[in-house]
Amino acid sequence: MSSLFPALTEGRTDRPALRFGHRSLTYAELATAADALAHRLTGHARVAVWATPTLETAVAVVAALRAGVAAVPLNPKSGEKELGHILGDSAPALVLAAPGDELPSPVRDLPRVGIDIDTACDTDTEAPGAGRLPDAPASGSASASASGSTSDSTSGSGSGSDSGSDDAPALVVYTSGTTGPPKGAVIPRRAISSTLDALADAWRWTGDDVLVHGLPLFHVHGLVLGILGPLRRGGSVRHLGRFTTEGVTRELTDGATMLFGVPTMYHRIAEALPDDPALATALSRARLLVSGSAALPVHDHERITSVTGQRVIERYGMTETLMNTSVRADGEPRPGTVGVPLPGVELRLVEEDGTPITSYDGETVGEIQVRGPNLFTGYLNRPDATAAAFTADGWFRTGDMAVRDPDGYVRIVGRKATDLIKSGGYKIGAGEIENALLEHPGVREAAVTGEPDADLGERIVAWVVPADPQSPPSAEELADHVARRLAPHKRPRVVHHLDALPRNDMGKIMKRALDRG
Repeated sequence: MSSLFPALTEGRTDRPALRFGHRSLTYAELATAADALAHRLTGHARVAVWATPTLETAVAVVAALRAGVAAVPLNPKSGEKELGHILGDSAPALVLAAPGDELPSPVRDLPRVGIDIDTACDTDTEAPGAGRLPDAPASGSASASASGSTSDSTSGSGSGSDSGSDDAPALVVYTSGTTGPPKGAVIPRRAISSTLDALADAWRWTGDDVLVHGLPLFHVHGLVLGILGPLRRGGSVRHLGRFTTEGVTRELTDGATMLFGVPTMYHRIAEALPDDPALATALSRARLLVSGSAALPVHDHERITSVTGQRVIERYGMTETLMNTSVRADGEPRPGTVGVPLPGVELRLVEEDGTPITSYDGETVGEIQVRGPNLFTGYLNRPDATAAAFTADGWFRTGDMAVRDPDGYVRIVGRKATDLIKSGGYKIGAGEIENALLEHPGVREAAVTGEPDADLGERIVAWVVPADPQSPPSAEELADHVARRLAPHKRPRVVHHLDALPRNDMGKIMKRALDRG
């Protein structure tokens, strides 16, 4: 039995815990509000959380964890079809939402608990056509469970306890669904605690740190790292609500020590720095700048460091594994890498036939496989997908391709499904070509894919957003640029100019949306 948030019961009563805009809670206030809500949740298997970037979402997730109930974060930007799939698959007993939130169909058909933080208790409201909120079942029973579900029962020990079996479900987070309907990754309590403790070691993260971020709270980056991370350390978090460079400047100037962001955010910072000395000063004071969810281009690394003297640390993780690797706070800065495996995480690269790559030379590309306490327990209701995701000896197949330097640093070159290009007998990662393209002064954004070629097998295709749309760099110029920096066989054979690249909510480029015709 272990507590995820020792600081809620260790006397840090008046210390700030959460701040969203002008609204904040101390640890004592958070414990009071979360425990009042947890009392209504105990005994249910799963509850949905309408995951807006608000104080209510943070309190709802903490309450669920305190009650030993799995929380299912819902993306407020999801369409009705996707929401219907998630709710049908996870079968939550009810939905937690701020009193003023307007919920779309089919979410509004669930029994609803409104979160009234100001009075530190939950307020029952009735969803149209839904009837009264059901009483919580007896402890240990499951409510509204799905047929064939896994990890359906809970082992929480009552509201306010914040303890439970290490393998008990804590969250069910749905994947992006790029290869089919979203799958619910069941994340146990041990995965959250082991990841956050490993990051504390790697980043020297303590209760004295104050984190600022503006990430969504339906994703593991914004929710687990950005909200639960500071609470586990006994520190505090300031959420911007919506990311702006002005907000970053304000919070880092006002004592925040850490910044979490995605590459899109750091790109905006890099663009703003030359004309914003206050931002440069604020960033130079930060203890740690962390980027994740996608690779941060080397060009943006260099622009930020040249103005602020600060380096941006990258880490690598995914929904099913939480965090796997990171550049350490006391490690060698090496832009373009995601560092070394975190404490407790085993990582290997394998060939296409599953043979482990034993010689790390910084050039040989292989698929990343990992195992450790940070892993999920399986996909909800999908034993077939769960079995396919693991090797016979227990390693999780990430689908990410990488090379590894002799000293263990990992450099990701792309996804196996979309970023591994086999051209002329070579295995080429799209990521390194994208970084090379971004070093060209005429390129603002870049993505690289492969398309069938009768001679080469696949040819390299570049999708470029030019810095000056009226005078874009030619295909020949970009091909020569890449050939000089990398190798001739890595040059793009086709170049498309675009106004913008398609991206998801976390800033990742959606390559499947690019027209390859």
